[in-house]
Amino acid sequence: MKINKVLIDDAACEAFRMKLARLLVTAHDHYWLDEAVRTATGLATSIIACDVEAGLEIITDSTPDGRPGAYLLFFGRTIDGLGKSLLTRIGQGLMTCPTTAVFNAMQGGEALDVGRKLAYFGDGFEEPKTLWERRMWSIPVTEGEFLVEESFNVGDGVAGGAFIVMAESLESALTAVTRARDAINPLPGVILPFPGGSARCASKVGSEKYPFLKASTNTRFCPTLRGRVESKVPEGVTTALEVVIDGVDVESVKTAMRAGIHAACEVNGVKMITAASFGGKLGGMEIVLRELFNQPY
Repeated sequence: MKINKVLIDDAACEAFRMKLARLLVTAHDHYWLDEAVRTATGLATSIIACDVEAGLEIITDSTPDGRPGAYLLFFGRTIDGLGKSLLTRIGQGLMTCPTTAVFNAMQGGEALDVGRKLAYFGDGFEEPKTLWERRMWSIPVTEGEFLVEESFNVGDGVAGGAFIVMAESLESALTAVTRARDAINPLPGVILPFPGGSARCASKVGSEKYPFLKASTNTRFCPTLRGRVESKVPEGVTTALEVVIDGVDVESVKTAMRAGIHAACEVNGVKMITAASFGGKLGGMEIVLRELFNQPY
C-alpha cells in the first residue's frame, strides 16, 4: 500500500503497557510554564536508561487557578518506581520553578501521596488547604507558597507506538518528522518523548555482541551498514528517523500514528514508512502499520 507514492511497509511496531501519571502544571505566565515543563520532563526519552518517559501533552487555559497550564504525561515501569520519579521531578523540576502549582489530572488508578510527602519540605510550616475542591498542601518558599495536590493517581498507559521514516536525504527526513510532530502535537492523550519528536537511534532488544546490554542500535535500519548486515534499508535511502509515541490508551496512540504518517508522506524524498518489531520481546501489543488505514482518517 502507498500514501502519496510513499510505500507503507508490511511491518508492525510493538507497543507495551506502562504505568501512567497525568499532571496539570500552572504558572504565572507562559514563560515560566515553559520553563517548568522543560525542566520536569527533561532526560525522559526512553525507559531503556531514563527513570520515566515523559512529555508535554497539551497546553490549556482551563485550569483550577485560572492561570496558563500544561498537561504532562509520565510513564514508568511500576507504580512504586513512577511514584519515586514523580516525587523527584515535581520536587526538583516544578517546586523549584517560580510561580508554579501542580494538580493531579489522572482519574482512577492508585492514589499516591506524593504531594503530602513533598510537603515535609516546609519544615513544619506546611499547611493543608482545600482549594478548588481539591486537597492541596501549601509549602512556604521564598517567593511565597508552592501549592501541590496531596495525591496523584497512577493508572495504565501505552508506550512504544512507533514508525520509521526512510528518506533519500537528511533534509527530507528532518522535514518529514517535523511535519509528523506538528500533526501529532495538538492531539490529546499522547506525547512524543524524544528530542523534537524523533529519535536518530532506533534500538533493538539486547545486543548480538555485548550480553551486558539491554538495548543496542538496530543495525537493520542503519543506512551505513547496508551490505554488511541483513538490512531493511532500501537502495536510495540515506536517512532513517523514528517517531515514538506514548499515550493514555492504544487508540490514542494509533490515532497519532495515523496523523504522523500521513504528514510524513506529504514530503518529497520520503521513500518508505516502516517499523521495527522484535518477535514479542519488547511488548505484547502489535500495531500493524497498514491496518491503521483500514478506517477513515
